[in-house]
Amino acid sequence: MKRKEITIAIIAIAVIVSAIAISGGVAGLGAEQPKERVKVATTTSLYDTGLWEHLEPIFEEQYGVELHIVYAGTGMALELGKNGDVDAVVIHDKAREEQFVAEGYGVKRVPFAYNYCLIVGPPGDPAGIQGLTAEEAFKKLREQGMKNPGQVKFVSRGDESGTHTKEKVIWQAAGFEYETIREARGWYVESGRGMGPTLLMASQMNAYTLTDVGTFLTYEGKLNLVPIVKRGQALLNVYSVIVVSREKHPNVRIEMANNLVDFLTSTKIQELIGAYGVRDYGMPLFTPCAGAEPEQ
Repeated sequence: MKRKEITIAIIAIAVIVSAIAISGGVAGLGAEQPKERVKVATTTSLYDTGLWEHLEPIFEEQYGVELHIVYAGTGMALELGKNGDVDAVVIHDKAREEQFVAEGYGVKRVPFAYNYCLIVGPPGDPAGIQGLTAEEAFKKLREQGMKNPGQVKFVSRGDESGTHTKEKVIWQAAGFEYETIREARGWYVESGRGMGPTLLMASQMNAYTLTDVGTFLTYEGKLNLVPIVKRGQALLNVYSVIVVSREKHPNVRIEMANNLVDFLTSTKIQELIGAYGVRDYGMPLFTPCAGAEPEQ
């Protein structure tokens, strides 16, 4: 090949390489940028019922973000918030939520939905708690469990979740120190797990347990348990969203966390929450309350 032809060939190759580089750069400019990631710690009951799975894609599409949800008991969710590992917490333990805000870790507690806890147990109700209040039922469960641990058992979450905290409050209202109950042998068992696995464990043991109604309805077909004590102020179960404070943790994505609060309390999403579960269970798993504290 002559020198002139070699020069022309080199120039042609250089032009082609430059064109590829330029087109690659243009393509890079047009490539989809990584989405903002918003982290939320939430209670296991919202996972077990499938509510987050229902709402998550709607939020992501509406705000163009990736929602990363950590499912944990309420105690762990609050710890993640205190450590600044998440941007918001969505839980159901009013006393600890108010403490979280009072200590400066959260901006504001905003209720968005509620349901009720249930005391569920074997269909024959061997402890005879039908028709009692939650406090009366717990007294009788202890009495019958102490007398006959082979027939009457209670399975506790034992995991510092919102449901576990509610159980401890009911024991206190019934006149017992929780640690005394916890030290009982034979009739009182701690699962240390989420609500769904605890229900399965109680069913296998032919035992009683405290559960939120949403998770119970979701798992009902797998259980040999029935609702026995269903209503009352002690069983009210309110879900709230709290934005983690930027004053404690400057890296919190507070704008998007506030969008989550607006999203959960918006008319559209409140209607979706109120309808969730009706098709499959004949009743809603949650009642929307958009920022208002339900009384009963």
